Amino acid sequence: MPRTLTIQRSTVPSAERANYRERLRALRSHYSAANCRFWVFEEASLPGAFIEFTEADSEEALTVAHANAPHKILDPARVYQEVEL
Repeated sequence: MPRTLTIQRSTVPSAERANYRERLRALRSHYSAANCRFWVFEEASLPGAFIEFTEADSEEALTVAHANAPHKILDPARVYQEVEL
């Protein structure tokens, strides 16, 4: 079964950066416990523009992890599947 991925974009004002990072740490812990991988990147030329990736080995695992997450993403149904090349 191909790996699956969701993507979440966020724009965070500098005054809320500490709270956002705390939220990300909670999400990383949650997804790690759910056997998912979680990465966050910040746009180099636009501080505060973040993109979050959550990956799992199956769509079911990813769906369950999102459903139980401490912070919800905007569109958990938008799941990308790895393309075999």
